[in-house]
Amino acid sequence: MEFRTKNYCQVKTNVKYEHINISNSTETKFLELIIDKTLSWNQRVDQIATKLCSTCYALRNLKHIVPQSTLRTIYYAYIHSILSYRIIFWDRSSNVNKIFILQNRTVRIITNTRVRESCREVFKNMEIMMMYSQYIFSLILFAVKTNSYLSQIKKYILIKPGTAQIYICQLLI
Repeated sequence: MEFRTKNYCQVKTNVKYEHINISNSTETKFLELIIDKTLSWNQRVDQIATKLCSTCYALRNLKHIVPQSTLRTIYYAYIHSILSYRIIFWDRSSNVNKIFILQNRTVRIITNTRVRESCREVFKNMEIMMMYSQYIFSLILFAVKTNSYLSQIKKYILIKPGTAQIYICQLLI
């Protein structure tokens, strides 16, 4: 796969391995993340939207049978896990608002809130983080984990004075 910008001129490249042409793909799936050639994450957002739509349907059918506490548990078991998985990669996608709308829809289904009412207080009352808050929380967790790891190897990084060159002498494994 060749990564490029969206406005990149099409250049035909041929990759061969042992005299066999290797075809170029436009996207690949790695650890449940769909990566395309422009790193736009739109396929991942569409994949999440499809899962959330089916969950909305299931919640709509279950809300007459089970109590609200059970619906909240289903939310955390399924929807929250889908939203929080690798959110630091795909949340800055251009069409991520679609996911936020579906998250609001699921919370409205659980609480019987009308479409025109704000969900802000509903999220607070149910103790559910909005998608954007989940993104910020995940970034903070990532920074804390990375900082604790980097503090272990900090003494092995040398910066050559007067230049922008960085040398890593030894890494802890």
